[in-house]
Amino acid sequence: MDQGTILLVEDHDEIAELVRFYFEREGFALVHARSGEEGLELFDRRRPRVVLLDLGLPGMDGIEVGRMLRGRSDVPILMLTARDSETDTIVGLEVGADDYITKPFSPRELVARVQAVLRRSEDRPVSRDVINVSGFTIDAGRREVVTPRGSVIRPTAREFDLLWYLSDHTGLVLSRGQILESVWGYDYYGETRTVDVHIKGLRKKLDGFPIETVWGVGYKVESS
Repeated sequence: MDQGTILLVEDHDEIAELVRFYFEREGFALVHARSGEEGLELFDRRRPRVVLLDLGLPGMDGIEVGRMLRGRSDVPILMLTARDSETDTIVGLEVGADDYITKPFSPRELVARVQAVLRRSEDRPVSRDVINVSGFTIDAGRREVVTPRGSVIRPTAREFDLLWYLSDHTGLVLSRGQILESVWGYDYYGETRTVDVHIKGLRKKLDGFPIETVWGVGYKVESS
């Protein structure tokens, strides 16, 4: 069964061939770019369903490539990061990547992550339902937020999914594991930093929105 195209932007051929084997076995076609510039060119030509983006690219790095991709499309982006690149990982998530996985990684887990990202992106709310929280209007159809002062904010795709989930469960304390499973679409793998980074991004963009940290557990939205 044809699952569509995956774009891998990775300068190590050995990693690329291993990833190709696992994705092609699942019915995906994989196209491989060895640089950021080549990746952008292939993206425009092939229009993949998902981009796997290494942060440590030669020349144009993965952060800049991710920023340029996010300016062109809402395509899901999953970053491949080294264990010692925490700052780059956080920046990458803040510029719009949907998820990340650290090297060395399990190819099976990578495939599972991509399948989960695709399920979530295809299941995004498309109705004109809205949720009102403390003067903020969250519009599922437009995928935007109107602040109490009337400003229109458009979070990244993953930030919006996270905001909608939290707001749809106003008053409930949600663990990071619950959030990962419901918003990212996979079970807890031991990495919850991505949730924290996306919460940070929402707080930065939606000043005054009532996302509360419940220490040792997770987060909740408490409407006034």
